[in-house]
Amino acid sequence: MADALAAMGPRLRIARERRGATLTAVGRATGIAPSTLSRMENGRRRPTLEVLLRLAKAYDVSLDELAGTAPAGPAGPRPATPQRAGDDKAVLPLTRYVGGLHAHKHVLPAIDAPPARPRQISHDGYEWLCVLYGRLWLALGDQDLVLTAGETAEFDTRTAHGVANAGPGGPVEYLIMFGPQGERLRPHTPLPDRGPR
Repeated sequence: MADALAAMGPRLRIARERRGATLTAVGRATGIAPSTLSRMENGRRRPTLEVLLRLAKAYDVSLDELAGTAPAGPAGPRPATPQRAGDDKAVLPLTRYVGGLHAHKHVLPAIDAPPARPRQISHDGYEWLCVLYGRLWLALGDQDLVLTAGETAEFDTRTAHGVANAGPGGPVEYLIMFGPQGERLRPHTPLPDRGPR
């Protein structure tokens, strides 16, 4: 049970982001102060059962899912199941949400018309993303970037940010690594200099 409590903050944040909701919007819907929600997501405050029930209803998930107490399935590894976000985005968790850096893969469906500028959100943490396929529109503060396969971006998630498929031509697949406490990726060994090519 202690492990479930330690992992609750990241699960709360993921559940909120899947709904595309800001801390302010969740606060209005549940009557819980956004600062309290932020402390819970960052592991600095443990939610009460009453608060968890309100959040489970707001996020349309089970209490077991938020608390990490869902019954275990059959023994052995289970394939990750893509989950659909509100904007038809599929989210495939690649790590268990136990705090610290965690990763997931996102797939944005193909679109038939030019998209509107992505809706932006901001929250505590630090994010690194890498496009695997397609063209990803990253709206980062006042900047608009279009990233293609192999390109990456990293940013403090307190900066307003949002993503969208950059235009007709197929789906977009990208990886995200997120540090809820502001953890950043740290290259450990520089690549050797191979000289002129």
